[in-house]
Amino acid sequence: MTGFGILLRKELLESWRTLRLPVVAGVLLLSGFLSPLLARFTPEIIRAVGGDQLGGLTIPVPTVVDSVGQLLKNAGQFGALAAVLLSMGAVAGEVERGTAAFLLVKPATRAAFLAAKLASIGVTLGVGTLLAVSGAATYTAALFEPLGVGGWAALVGCVWLSLMAYAAITFLGSTLSHSAAGGAAIGVGGLILLTVASAIPTLAPYLPGGLAALGGALALGRPAPELVGSLAVSAGITLAAAIAAAWAFRGREL
Repeated sequence: MTGFGILLRKELLESWRTLRLPVVAGVLLLSGFLSPLLARFTPEIIRAVGGDQLGGLTIPVPTVVDSVGQLLKNAGQFGALAAVLLSMGAVAGEVERGTAAFLLVKPATRAAFLAAKLASIGVTLGVGTLLAVSGAATYTAALFEPLGVGGWAALVGCVWLSLMAYAAITFLGSTLSHSAAGGAAIGVGGLILLTVASAIPTLAPYLPGGLAALGGALALGRPAPELVGSLAVSAGITLAAAIAAAWAFRGREL
């Protein structure tokens, strides 16, 4: 893949200068900090606001499980949105502006062009995921109890891979479409399809959303017997979408 290193540096620098990397990192870091706080204080807020209206309703005392669960919810929502937004115009936008044709006149292959863009998206999501989990780990230790570093590291990997599956589907859409909106539509469609499929109990652990949940189990020190299959499915979705994007882009007129 001639030119991959140069193109990757260009993509990362552009991601920083256009604030995509800082914004995604900041939003996910904030979601990580807020997750333990929401888990810890939401019951108290409900009791304070509800007062006598709650009657005999008992609100469970929040635990570290609630903190991790809130993190998975927040990181999943904000992370999936970031994955779609980062990927939807990655190729279509360059083609629309004519910069793709200019770059590929240089000694750089189309495969390197696509690989650099997808790698840059992966780095951005990886930094954001790492910051989100680090923030959640810090506040979880302060408000509940500390969990093992290895479990948190496993959670980072699982959440990141699940987000990359959504990003790769949107990236494929951006390659097939002539506009960022078309790429976003395909990405959101894929996200909805996977979410609906996750409602099937036998499929849920093997889909990207289930992979994140299994990462949460590892963070809590619980076994995750479906982990290998879940990793394989999310990695397979990402790889298949990347290969399909390369195949579709090789004959596209710029």
